Order: sequence, then structure tokens, then C-alpha cells
Amino acid sequence: MSEPLARTPLYDLHAELGARLVPFAGWEMPVQYTGIIEEHMAVRKTAGLFDVSHMGEARIRGRDAAAFLDRIMTNELSTLKPGAARYTLMCQPDGGCVDDLIVYRFSETEFLICLNASNAQKDIAWMRSLIGTAKVEVLDECAAWAQLAIQGPLAEQILALTTTLPLATIRRFGFLVGEVAGASGCVVSRTGYTGSAGFEIYLPAASATQVARALLAAGKPHGLIPAGLGARDSLRLEAGYPLYGHEISERISPIQAGLGWTVKFTKAQFVGREALRRQAEGGPPSSVIMFSLADRRIARQGATVFAGDTAVGEVLSGTLSPVLNKPIGTALVAAGFASSTELTVDIRGTRLPLHVSVEPFVK
Repeated sequence: MSEPLARTPLYDLHAELGARLVPFAGWEMPVQYTGIIEEHMAVRKTAGLFDVSHMGEARIRGRDAAAFLDRIMTNELSTLKPGAARYTLMCQPDGGCVDDLIVYRFSETEFLICLNASNAQKDIAWMRSLIGTAKVEVLDECAAWAQLAIQGPLAEQILALTTTLPLATIRRFGFLVGEVAGASGCVVSRTGYTGSAGFEIYLPAASATQVARALLAAGKPHGLIPAGLGARDSLRLEAGYPLYGHEISERISPIQAGLGWTVKFTKAQFVGREALRRQAEGGPPSSVIMFSLADRRIARQGATVFAGDTAVGEVLSGTLSPVLNKPIGTALVAAGFASSTELTVDIRGTRLPLHVSVEPFVK
């Protein structure tokens, strides 16, 4: 018998707002409210509010916390200043991705890490297995936190109606801790997964409904609407952001995924360093590309990519871009074909030309 789906603290609010709920990474999550395209365009033009409480959290604490994170992650975390965050990956010894993460530094000895929902318990177990003799604790705080993301050009203006935190002083990948809509202990960071401006809010789980209602009420006159995972996926694809299990996975390394900028070979040691160095110097066996289609049909995950009559890869993600009004996606293709102008994709027996893009579709 399968495990029952978990619910976020905002489950009742989603039902009240008429959300269509679907299974996602073991959770019952809103895929849409009024419609994916409407929610997507609200984030591009005004603002959208997402419940991302299915994401996991771990606190890393102890004298050796910074050195420990440097040893198990690709990016450099010891240079991170308190009040700042950094995107990074954890890799296996063979270079495959355990997960991609955002690390927030609170002090010299304390960090909070945001984990992908599908990987949270795996990540925590992986980190604990690597502690060794380090003076550090890895604390599972998944149940303690909820997460909201308010994204869009009016996000700051709307969030400012519910908090006295000086939001304008928060730089990209910076954060402050304070009160939002009467809830104390909120971590407010200028981060997001949409390609639009905005903030992510980590808050005590018990305060989630209170804060979400306050934000929706404050933002309604400004065009803020609730947004679901469907819009989150199309937004992140337009922006060129990876999703674990698609553009990054245990078989797709940061180098293959175009995330080499997160891999700091200046560090003498980290898990996966040698395998990633070999890929960076000799070239990876395959690479992730972004593409669009002139045809209205969407290339879904698993569709075969061809160069002539030779299969050279597979689609990783595909959706309709509401901004471009055409299908977009990503694919993993064999070395030497990432810049090819003659790739096609098989959609239900018809091969359609792919238009490879070297830049995100939305900046």
C-alpha cells in the first residue's frame, strides 16, 4: 500500500481558494487555481504567491559547519557572509548530483539549507553520513518550517505592506530575519525560482495560513493571485532553471547541466571534485540544451532527439511558454550536438525541428 500524501499547513486554504490538487514528490500540492497561463502571466506582470512548504530544511550547526559544507558541496560556503545565501550542489563521488540547494548563513557556526522536496530525507542522511570527525550537527527541521514565495515585479511593494523589514536593503541572495504579518522569526530572502523579481519567506509552520491570508489580502488590489506548481514549472523553464530529476540528477552532473559556475575547483577537496574536474577539462559525455519549437505540440520528458536518423538524446522537460506563446524545453544530447542546428524531436511519430537557445528565454 502506498504512503498517504503529505499536506502543507496551507492545505485548507488551497481548498478554500479552489485549487486543483495533485500528487507531487509525496505531497498533495496545488497545480493551479484559476489557470496556469493566468498565474504565469501574473508573476511576469504583477505578482503571484506560491506555497512551497513541501521543500525541506536542514540546520547545520557547529564549530566546523563552514568547513564541513565546503567539503560536501561544490560551491564555496566558507566565504559566505552572515545574512547572505548561495546556490550550490551536492554531488556523488562520480559527479552525479545528489541535489541542488540554497544555503543561508546565519552566523559563523550556523547555516540553514533549503532542500528539494523529493530529496529532503535523502539529503539529510547523505550529509550525516559525511560528518566523520567534524564538530557539526545536521538537524532535520522540515516539519518546523513553511515556505511562501511571492514573485513578480510588484512583489516587494506588496510584501512591504505586511512587514517593517527594510526590504529595499536586501540584495539578491541576501536575507533578513523578522516579523511578517504578525508572525515573528520569518526569514525573508531575495531569491526565487521564476526568473521574476521577488522574495521567498521561511516561516514557522503554525504561522503559514495567517501570513498567506495577509499577503493575498494586501496584494489583491495590486493584482496578486495565488499560483500553483504548473506556473512554477513554466516560469522556471522560461528562466532556464533546472529541476531535480530533469536537468540535474544522479546521472546528470553540474558540468553537463551548464552549472559549472557553481563548482569551485579552487577548493582542494570536495565530494565529486576529481570526476567533475575530468569532465570540465575533457568535456562531458553529454550536455543539457534549451530549445523551442515552431510547432504547437509540446515535447514531453523522454521524447527522443535526433541528428539526422541517429538518436542523440532525450527531452528532459517541456511546456508551453506563455510569454513566447510557443513550446519550450530542455534536452540531454550527446557531446558534439549541443550547438547543432539540425536536431529534431520525435513527438508521436512526427519529427519536428528543435531551435536551440544558448540564453534563457526570459531574463
